Amino acid sequence: MNGFYENKDYGSLSEKVYRFLRDGIAEGRYQTGDCLIEMKIAEELGVSRTPVREALKQLELEDLVSSHPNRGVVVKSFTSEDLQDVSTIRHLLEGQAAFWAAQRVTDEQLKELREVVELMEFYTAKNDIVHLVALDTRFHELIYEASGSRTIRHILASLHHNIRKARQSSLTLPDRAPNSLAEHLSIYQAIERRDAQTAKEQMEAHVAVAAGNRMSD
Repeated sequence: MNGFYENKDYGSLSEKVYRFLRDGIAEGRYQTGDCLIEMKIAEELGVSRTPVREALKQLELEDLVSSHPNRGVVVKSFTSEDLQDVSTIRHLLEGQAAFWAAQRVTDEQLKELREVVELMEFYTAKNDIVHLVALDTRFHELIYEASGSRTIRHILASLHHNIRKARQSSLTLPDRAPNSLAEHLSIYQAIERRDAQTAKEQMEAHVAVAAGNRMSD
């Protein structure tokens, strides 16, 4: 069902359901105001209601859904204020993450970053936004990991939904995908050269451009 059983790295069943629903909200399968019905989701995914109930509780803790006595669990809206908050936090933290990543990145992490950029090139040529959003997300996650900062990883992971939703919207704008590819390549090259200051500046510029494109949408 929509790739639910394709990813083998989701851990526990409740975690797998949670990630499936969370990504579904970010990707637009579940829209603002949609009701997430426990029994229906359980039937669709072929699981019991318990992991679905646990997943919905986690989504509520992350402020992605809200529970209403008469309507059940409802997908919350993503406001312009949310976007501005996320953009500000990303500008501050992702620039520093790129700075540290350039100083601390391992050869294996560099290899994976390069592979992600190469896949971005492939899917940009195809204008495949779904794959580009996933690869864009992975690129940034790798930089968080390479930074060696658990604090940055934790804070930005907690904003996963809003970041991914903004990323999805930005990449659908005309010419954004090829421009985004060029920005990611510049960030990668700075990290590969171990040029921490340039990596920081390139990342901050990338986040600012993405935020500006989204705000003007």
